[in-house]
Amino acid sequence: MINVGIIGATGYVGIEIVRLLQNHPEINISTVVSQNFVGQKISDVYPNLRNVFDMECEELDIDKISEKADIFVTALPHGVSKEVIPKLVKKNKRIIDHSGDFRYKRVEVYEQWYKTKHGMPELLEISAYGLPELHREAIKTAQIVGNPGCYPTCSILGIAPLISNKLIDKNNIIIDAASGVSGAGRKSDLPYSFCECTENFKAYNVATHRHTSEIEQELSLLAGEEIFVSFTPHLAPMKRGMLSTIYANLTSEKSASELIELYREYYKNDYFVRILDEGTLPETKHVAGSNYIDIGIVVDKRLNRVIVLSAIDNLGKGAAGQAVQVLNIMCGLPEHTGLVTPGLYL
Repeated sequence: MINVGIIGATGYVGIEIVRLLQNHPEINISTVVSQNFVGQKISDVYPNLRNVFDMECEELDIDKISEKADIFVTALPHGVSKEVIPKLVKKNKRIIDHSGDFRYKRVEVYEQWYKTKHGMPELLEISAYGLPELHREAIKTAQIVGNPGCYPTCSILGIAPLISNKLIDKNNIIIDAASGVSGAGRKSDLPYSFCECTENFKAYNVATHRHTSEIEQELSLLAGEEIFVSFTPHLAPMKRGMLSTIYANLTSEKSASELIELYREYYKNDYFVRILDEGTLPETKHVAGSNYIDIGIVVDKRLNRVIVLSAIDNLGKGAAGQAVQVLNIMCGLPEHTGLVTPGLYL
């Protein structure tokens, strides 16, 4: 068994990782860290885990917890990781980080979009971007893996085959995406309270959302040139799930069936990518609770425009599920180990 520690275990991402790993056949959760619930059983914080996983939450003592695990998953706010990760690196631990700190190749891009100084630029050399479908080989040996954001995961995988095969005009890409409220984390801020969210649908951070830069970085790497996108996130009145709608102008005439075959070939070795048949479109209820991404493709022949729709669980493939997929790769296990569960549907 491989011992894994989870730091920030009582947030929504952290507890989803606990839920997935407690039943993983090759992983042992050896420590859970939560500064807000030190000394309490994690099953008292989340009663659904009673008699399933009753480990007591520890304080963040690097010397103490580093003796208990070889790999750590950090589910901490952006910037906070700089107080933790360098210490774990010095102790030769491997890390899967959920902040934005290790998602970027260029420090200046991170600092521009996150409005803060990067506290660990020297560690970028030993890090990899944790999107398995695009960076599988780098993930295998990286000491630090920056787990992607949920919006970038949903958007990048949705459009990657078109960019890689140079089938679209790169100057006019539009992405509209909607996320469940859990994407904001476990917080009590007014905009995420029940009465503010229910029976409401709204856009936010229009043209300024920091995940825009993450999407642009990965698409630019695929294209071999700088790519800019127009990205608009929305908050949907649901707990979990994400749907991205991507619009791009085709550079030549292609049918939906041709593009579907191209997508299936592109992702033929990717277990968690499901390309839907022509005429079938993704729905969030089909992926919620799972690590799958469903992708549907429509061609508007009048405008010679392709419309790609992709759906994930923002807590699954958009965060915790993807972290377990990355963990499997780092440990030399089949990627789907512990993740072969269908969506919740209801």
